[in-house]
Amino acid sequence: MAERSRRRTFGPVVLLGLAAGTLTAVAGNKTWATVDVSARSTRLGADWYMGFGGSVDAGKMPVTTALALVVLAAWGVVLVTRGRVRRGVAVLGALAAIGTLAAVVVGWSQVGDSLRADLSGVGVLHASTSHTGWFWAAAVGAVLSVLSSVLAVLLTPQWPEMGSRYDAPTGGDDPAPPATPLEEQTNIDLWKAMDEGHDPTA
Repeated sequence: MAERSRRRTFGPVVLLGLAAGTLTAVAGNKTWATVDVSARSTRLGADWYMGFGGSVDAGKMPVTTALALVVLAAWGVVLVTRGRVRRGVAVLGALAAIGTLAAVVVGWSQVGDSLRADLSGVGVLHASTSHTGWFWAAAVGAVLSVLSSVLAVLLTPQWPEMGSRYDAPTGGDDPAPPATPLEEQTNIDLWKAMDEGHDPTA
């Protein structure tokens, strides 16, 4: 009963892992920090801040997207492999998911610091930044990626596997083709046998 229950976790865990990886990959390529409108300068107005904060690349963490794509690739391999290879790939995916979560944690302060550094380069000091919804989406996706990947490492021995008929051909020697019955011989073959002095009916 316990083994059957673990087998039933295959679909939900895989779907959770794919959804979490996709969410993290998308969110990692979005802006994580913006400048608050209250951070004004004697040289620049609030409207300028709104446009700058929404498009600056300093508010992004592309490494999160890269690691999330590794997690998604690991899930793809888990679906088509078996045995130790499958579990090894699941471990690799779990490590990538942990790296994704670490990148999100580091990004909490790094994106804000990078954004303030860019603003100071144009004469804006003491700017106040805030995290966007994409940062929190990446955080949720990273946590769920770690959870689903760890479950995959623990449960893969009990998960269903693809049959061996889906494996690539091994390239072994092909068996000899079966002999052609007399009834399937053409009329030309029969006449050739008679011309050579053989009795085709023997």
